[in-house]
Amino acid sequence: MLPKLPANINLFEVKNVELEKISTLQTPQGFLALIYLPKNKKINHKALKNQFTLVLDGVQDPGNMGTIIRTADWFGFNKIICSEDTVEAFNPKTVQATMGSLARIDVYYENLNSFLAQSNLPVFGALLDGESIYKTNWGNEGLVILGNEGKGISEEIIKKINKPITIPRVGEAESLNVAVSAAIFCSELVRVKN
Repeated sequence: MLPKLPANINLFEVKNVELEKISTLQTPQGFLALIYLPKNKKINHKALKNQFTLVLDGVQDPGNMGTIIRTADWFGFNKIICSEDTVEAFNPKTVQATMGSLARIDVYYENLNSFLAQSNLPVFGALLDGESIYKTNWGNEGLVILGNEGKGISEEIIKKINKPITIPRVGEAESLNVAVSAAIFCSELVRVKN
């Protein structure tokens, strides 16, 4: 028996063979949604006051992007701002990796250089050389920039950071995955704000 849905949702039952033809997955989950993609609206700087917002600079992997969106949702963040060269939030692999969290997070694409120039919020940046994330005085608002998987934050955007932050390394690994870094930052921000 099919579930009762809101009036604005149309539900169609299809056979497994049909689902396999229309899905991009080799093994579909058993359902698909057809949605209208929202138009990219510009972020209102006032909407960022009194909160922390993740800013992604050149994140390219759809799985990382989806995991960051899902992580942000877990920790109660409701907005993510992306550079124009960050992977598309509605990439099928990104959507799958969000596990539904994309429906609760507003994702904006901006020219980060211009966006940061117009902002008067503190700008924190995840860098290898910076103050320990665990010793930082975060205040109660700011933008937290995470960079590209291989190159980190671009030189142009590093110039806009006024608070470089690092996750202290204890072992020998060269770097952290950007999605893992996002989770650590989100966890610490929620801890210090509460």
